[in-house]
Amino acid sequence: MNEVRDLGINELKNFLKDALELPDKEDKTELFGLKARISGYILSQSQKNIPSPGYTYEADITDFWKEFKELKKECGYHLSFNTLMMKVLAEGLKAAPRLNAHLVFNDKTLCGKLIIKKHINVAMPVIMDNGETFPLNVQHVEDKSLEELTQQIEELTNKLKNTDVNSVLLDMVSQRYIGYVLKGKNLVTTLAQAATGFVGKYKVTDLSSLVKKKEPRDETQLSISELKEGTVCLTNWGNLYEGLHGDVTYTPLLYPQVFLMAIGNIRDREVPFKNEKGEIDLATKKVLPITLLFDHRIGGFNDVMPFIRKVDEIFENPEIIKTW
Repeated sequence: MNEVRDLGINELKNFLKDALELPDKEDKTELFGLKARISGYILSQSQKNIPSPGYTYEADITDFWKEFKELKKECGYHLSFNTLMMKVLAEGLKAAPRLNAHLVFNDKTLCGKLIIKKHINVAMPVIMDNGETFPLNVQHVEDKSLEELTQQIEELTNKLKNTDVNSVLLDMVSQRYIGYVLKGKNLVTTLAQAATGFVGKYKVTDLSSLVKKKEPRDETQLSISELKEGTVCLTNWGNLYEGLHGDVTYTPLLYPQVFLMAIGNIRDREVPFKNEKGEIDLATKKVLPITLLFDHRIGGFNDVMPFIRKVDEIFENPEIIKTW
């Protein structure tokens, strides 16, 4: 403490600033908006509540890719690989329905339940022109053909462009706070979380004016249900950058989901095989890195195996996609 007493005024200010870990004047401070507050809360809950192991493997999609290219030329609509993989995800979940679920668990009483969902609603991040991403909820994927899925995703994307997203997020936050109160969550904490959006140094810019000018939305704009987390998540990091060569090793599940599939960038790889003469030879294969993350509380890896078997079956018999 003697060193502190000997400091001058400016030195003392710098000492206290460092002690408080305050930013420099040249630093840029970016406060969280509604989207960041909501996603931050969900991901924080995920990290706290979901013990999730992951499994990464490289799937040989050489023949599957050829079928996709042929179907894309013949189908008469704008089929994307991402949409095709969403359908693959849905088929895998039909074989492993316990992965399409929400888990409720109380770590104090050790009581819990797994709610296996009837419908497969896929949360799929979409990249906007400004670089922001929003997880759109593609609903009832299990019942839809590839053409219907393509149409639904295009409609959701167009709705996103026509929507004041903060207005929908405000409705979502209001709905969740009401839910917290009805579920018996800490009322003081809930009210404090709501209040910090309007007052204090971390308040959301223009939130008060957003509440005042809020107008009803029509069918050309997103609803709350179309921005919610869904029952499962499909994320495609390979879409972000064509030169991406790494694999997804971990990303938080969207609480309270229990399963997530992440795909990387398709790459060409020299793969050894035995030729007709029984000799080791090399062939160029299309390889797709796939990472599967799941909540370990639903069981063990055996719960994921039916999903992997089904996906492998599709890759080995890719002509099936023409029936979708």
